[in-house]
Amino acid sequence: QLQLVESGGGLVQPGGSLTLSCAASGFTLENYAIGWFRQAPGKEREGVSCISSSGSTTNYADSVKGRFTISRDNGKNTMYLQMNSLKPEDTAVYYCNAAISLGVYKREYWGQGTQVTVSS
Repeated sequence: QLQLVESGGGLVQPGGSLTLSCAASGFTLENYAIGWFRQAPGKEREGVSCISSSGSTTNYADSVKGRFTISRDNGKNTMYLQMNSLKPEDTAVYYCNAAISLGVYKREYWGQGTQVTVSS
């Protein structure tokens, strides 16, 4: 089955850290551009960070620059989002995404979402 399975969300105090994981099954994540998105209550889904399939290009939303780090482990077919210095405004459901576009061959997968709550 082709899917992304997320883990690692939870409740954390402001200033704390969490690492989200997203494991791919049924396809090789190495060939895909990957990214993390989030959606807070009452708001639209927004991009948090992404990295190209080659790994040469990485982007972060201004709101998370210097605090979040996206990475991937091709041997484990897994992507990560390390989140430090968390703020209450980081509270959201976080989704991982993998996409590939090679001519007419296009595929995109989403994780099921994991809740991150930053609160004291």
